[in-house]
Amino acid sequence: MGEQAPGPAMFGTESSLSMFLNTLTPKFYVALTGTSSLISGLILIFEWWYFRKYGTSFIEQVSVSHLRPLLGGVDSSSPSNSNTSNGDADSNRQSVSECKVWRNPLNLFRGAEYNRYTWVTGREPLTYYDMNLSAQDHQTFFTCDSDHLRPADAIMQKAWRERNPQARISAAHEALELEDCATAYILLAEEEATTIMEAERLFKQALKAGEGCYRRSQQLQHHGTQYEAQHRRDTNVLVYIKRRLAMCSRKLGRTREAVKMMRDLMKEFPLLSMFNIHENLLESLLELQNYADVQAVLAKYDDISLPKSATICYTAALLKARAVSDKFSPEAASRRGLSTAEMNAVEAIHRAVEFNPHVPKYLLEMKSLILPPEHILKRGDSEAIAYAFFHLQHWKRVEGALNLLHCTWEGTFRMIPYPLEKGHLFYPYPICTETADRELLPTVFHEVSVYPKKELPFFILFTAGLCSFTAMLALLTHQFPELMGVFAKAFLSTLFAPLNFIMEKVESILPSSLWHQLTRI
Repeated sequence: MGEQAPGPAMFGTESSLSMFLNTLTPKFYVALTGTSSLISGLILIFEWWYFRKYGTSFIEQVSVSHLRPLLGGVDSSSPSNSNTSNGDADSNRQSVSECKVWRNPLNLFRGAEYNRYTWVTGREPLTYYDMNLSAQDHQTFFTCDSDHLRPADAIMQKAWRERNPQARISAAHEALELEDCATAYILLAEEEATTIMEAERLFKQALKAGEGCYRRSQQLQHHGTQYEAQHRRDTNVLVYIKRRLAMCSRKLGRTREAVKMMRDLMKEFPLLSMFNIHENLLESLLELQNYADVQAVLAKYDDISLPKSATICYTAALLKARAVSDKFSPEAASRRGLSTAEMNAVEAIHRAVEFNPHVPKYLLEMKSLILPPEHILKRGDSEAIAYAFFHLQHWKRVEGALNLLHCTWEGTFRMIPYPLEKGHLFYPYPICTETADRELLPTVFHEVSVYPKKELPFFILFTAGLCSFTAMLALLTHQFPELMGVFAKAFLSTLFAPLNFIMEKVESILPSSLWHQLTRI
């Protein structure tokens, strides 16, 4: 029998493909590549904006959140193993505690400092999330269930929940018309006073009213749970007023007076550690250059059983650096090696940097400072800003301290190459800091510091390459239409060659009558 002739489907496919390629003009190729370049460029811009704002790729997030469950992927939120070890549970609990947002012990005054910044620059230094946390703190510290028994306290209970600042101030004035209300004076000192001196005057009036309420509730605290809650509230109010008065003295240059007030307050209320008054005391002692007393405070609070902070770790590093920084030379140290004192200073710096790696860039003025928020996240960018804002001057005062920090701080990262998995002196660095810092800090004019530094997601690199490649093709097609048309036809012919080869093999195997019936179907 003679060789079987190719079926009509083969000729039809080849002729239709050839006719389609011949009808494509250079303008089509220019439009195709230009449109592809435009679309990929828009995707690249959106991906880059989303990554800078939220720290993740939008395409990856959608893929993980929506596509993986549809394709049968394992939900990361469900536990893969019900028998979780105790070590993992402890690690998870530690991670949650480290991601807790804390009240900034050195927070500024709303009216006298934050609002003045807004009037001058037109920028809002506080985020809505930060101010909402402050409102919750005020309700916790300054209100109790028995407030309805005293008309002024009932008004202030509503005032602390009010979002509008002017409405809060009006409510405070209304409460003062009824009686001397300590919390009303506090609100006016924090939000209405435009200078520190005016705030101090109002806090002194608050102190007079607060001490009277505290003495009365102290006598009645054991008469029932209602009186006990009232006494606890009055104690919080009194401690807050005295601490803010000490901060006013510090800001007005009366530093020795501020130190005495803080020491007396810590002796009178030793159990109220939630206000972190020792951090205010450390900053004031550093201003007086009373380093022996600073060391004594650190000896009490830099304890393994107590929570750490950037103020504790970096102040300890500053004291050890002070002993060697004036004579430190990196060239000399590389020749003869580090002395014992220099090694202790470097280890203290490494310890501080491991706790909060964002601080050195602010101390070395590699990154601009902004006003610190009212709340901070320990080990986060917000804590670094709050620390550097008040302590940069103390590092500059110690000769050579910043030079020693500059020469040694990056060595910390060689000790902990995978900080999210394993720490050296502290627990692994919590992965939640970036998200919380973006809520606490004004990202409109501040770029949040991220650690460890994130590499660009794959989809940003992919869309960047795709955009560049299609733009280049569009340009070449516009400049050399005939030549690029030949290349495009050759590329498409090569692309369809395997398909044509498979169809030839299928036609050679199947009977022509069966193939004809299949093509008709």
